[in-house]
Parts: sequence; structure tokens; C-alpha cells
Amino acid sequence: MANTTLLTYGFQAGWVSPMTKVLQSEDSPAGYPLSDYEISWIASSLCIAATFGVSLFAYIVDRYGRKVAILIMAALQALCWIMKLSSAHIAVLIIARLCTGLSAGGCYNVVPMYVREISQDDIRGVLGSFIILFQNIGILAMFAMGAYLNYYTVLWIVVWVPVLTIILMLKAPESPAFLVKQGKIDEATSTIAFLRKLEINDKVIQNEIDLMKNEELTYKSLPKISFKTIFMNKAWRRGIILILILVTCQTNSGNFAILTYSPAILKSAGVTWNPELQTLSFPAVMILASFISMSCVEKFGSFTPGWLPVLAIVTYVFVYAGGISAMPYIIMAEMFNFQIRAKVMGGLVTYAWFMSFLQLACFTAVANFLGTYTVVYCYAGINLCGALVGLILLPETKGKTVEQIEMDILEHRSKKAGNALVTLIVSLMSPESIFVFLSAYQI
Repeated sequence: MANTTLLTYGFQAGWVSPMTKVLQSEDSPAGYPLSDYEISWIASSLCIAATFGVSLFAYIVDRYGRKVAILIMAALQALCWIMKLSSAHIAVLIIARLCTGLSAGGCYNVVPMYVREISQDDIRGVLGSFIILFQNIGILAMFAMGAYLNYYTVLWIVVWVPVLTIILMLKAPESPAFLVKQGKIDEATSTIAFLRKLEINDKVIQNEIDLMKNEELTYKSLPKISFKTIFMNKAWRRGIILILILVTCQTNSGNFAILTYSPAILKSAGVTWNPELQTLSFPAVMILASFISMSCVEKFGSFTPGWLPVLAIVTYVFVYAGGISAMPYIIMAEMFNFQIRAKVMGGLVTYAWFMSFLQLACFTAVANFLGTYTVVYCYAGINLCGALVGLILLPETKGKTVEQIEMDILEHRSKKAGNALVTLIVSLMSPESIFVFLSAYQI
């Protein structure tokens, strides 16, 4: 039920790509053909709102509960589709995307938390993987509907998904962990009994309740840790820098731009087939990669020239969905001590959404000025840097405690990387270096 918010987010993530051609046509539902500049703001407004949504839902989920947070996310998603049905004016479309952006800021925080807290240990990993799967199914469905159906028909279909989410979540139980935090022990016990299909006096249930109580007492006994304290710790500081580089590579790898502007990219590459139909292959392979990721999570921690652009981008989105899409966030959860995990991850996820906003807002302008091929070469360079970071600096986290991972970060960096490599990679990731690279290439 909670994962349907990710399905709706997938609809939103895939909506701009098939609808750009419609909105820029002479028969645009907006009343006039929208410009590339206006389309870029419609696309990127979701990400800028998500930067605020992370903090907003971090507060809501802690103050009012996981269930309430998911209901609010679904309500914002429904409001978005209703606004798009009411008007296709540029201002309305941007405001609608801002609403769903706030919701998106909570999707990757609230939903994994809720799923983790209501799931049994032996199926938690698989259920967690459904988050990416539902998102990719949403993208595929939107690409398919956008290629064949009318603008308003698509909206009438998808508006009912968040409405269904609200109806189902009203009957769903609250997270037992949140109930224990609120002192509602009897309600938490009943909820676990319902979820596990056990008798209310079963010893397994009492053991879970006792574990939650101990975790809550441990958390309350910890002193408040400021960002200054975090950065004074060498292992934490280096871990944050490493994840910051990974997130920068991930958010600037071209993922959002390729999914959002894929028809335009394929058209500029000389693809003669219907670009809207060709882009259906992108979310399809993302779903395939999601299934591969799900199957591994519990066990392991020659063509004609016309095919080449499609094959290259399909390969990219396959690898993206199967690996780098979720890798930084998985590593975050494993690498950081629980004392700083929430604060650090909140800051890093906010940064990731902001970088995604910059990618979408700037893509059209830069591609028109320097050429799409130049931007794609830039994405290739960023992905190469990300691969080098993973190969040289990233420690193995499987089967290790947080303390062991922190020691690996300190030793691994000093033995294999050195300050020069870190400085080089950070420099390559800077906007100034990218601008110089693009300018030199254009000359």
C-alpha cells in the first residue's frame, strides 16, 4: 500500500518526457506551444520542491507518525493530478509539480522506514527493493500511456492511484516502532500480532516490543550531536566526503535528463523511428534491472548505426537502475553510526535533490548552446569519475559493523587513494571544471 506512493512518483518522473511533444505542439492544452525554457522549469520544479520535502516529512514522520506522513504524501500527489486536469497553464503545471515534489522528498525517507518497521527480518530486504520496482513500473506505464493516449485521458487514469492509496492507508496499521515511541504499548502489541498472524500473548511479539523499547531508550539517552561535532570526527568526515562524491556522480550522471528529455536526445542522435515508442525500452530495462537487484539483495548484498543511440541509452538506464540508482543511499545507511545517520542522510538527500534540479533546469539551455553530444560526453566523464571512486575509495560494507567500516575508511584512503586523488575528483565534479571542459570541447 505504501509503495503505491512510489508508483505515483514514477508516473510523475516519466510524465514530462512523453508530454513535452504535446505541450509544445500547436494544439497544446496550455493554449500555446510551450518553450524549451518553460518545459525545463516544469521538469525541474519537482526536484527543487523535494529539497524542502525531505525536511518537512522528516518532521511529520517523527511528530505525527509514518501513516499520517504517507497519507499527506498521497494527498499531495492527488492534488497534483487534479490541478493538471483543471488547467494546463504554465503556472498551474509548475505549482502542481511543486506539490508532488514535496511528496517526492518524503517518498525515499518515509516509505522505506514504514516498510522496515512493519516487516519481518527475513523478508525486509526484498520488500525494501519493491520501492525502486514500483517507481520504475510507474515510469514505464507513463511512457506507454503517453505514447498512445490523449493528454487528459492519461491524467484521468493516474489520478485514481493516490486516491486509492489514501483509502487503503486509512485502514493500514501505524508503525509499531512509532507506537512504542508514543508509549502506546498495547496498540503496538496488537499491531505486531496482526502483521505476524500470531496470538497477542506470543513470546515472539513480546521480544519485538522489548527490542523496540530498548532502542528507544538508547536513542533518548544519547547526547545531541551537532554538525560541528560530526565534522570534527575524522572517520565521519571522510565518510561524508566519500558519499558526497558518490551522490554528486549519481545525480549528475544524466539519469533525470535522459529519462525526461529522451525523445529529444534520440531525435538529435538521428534516430528515425518514433522517439516516444523507442523510449519505452528505457523504463522496461529499469524494471528488469530492479528484478535483478531484488533477487540479489538477500543473497549477495553487432548492430546497424540506427540502433546504436538506443542501445547506448538502454544500457545506461539498465546499469543505473540496477546499481548507482540506489547505491549511495544503501551505503549511507550502512556506513554511518545511528547517532548521526538521520541528520547526515537528511542533508545528503536534500543535496541530491538540489543537484537533480540543477541537472534538469540547465540541460536544455546547455544542450542548445553546446550541443546534446557535448552534454552526453560530460555525463560520461562524471560516470567515469564515479566508477573510479567506487573502485579506489569505497570500502566493502557487507558483513561488517559500523566501527569496522569506519576503520576501513581511514586505512583505505591513506593506503590506496591519498589526498591528491580525492582533490582531483572533487575538482572534476565542480561546476567550474565542467564549464571549462565544455568550453574547451566546443572550441
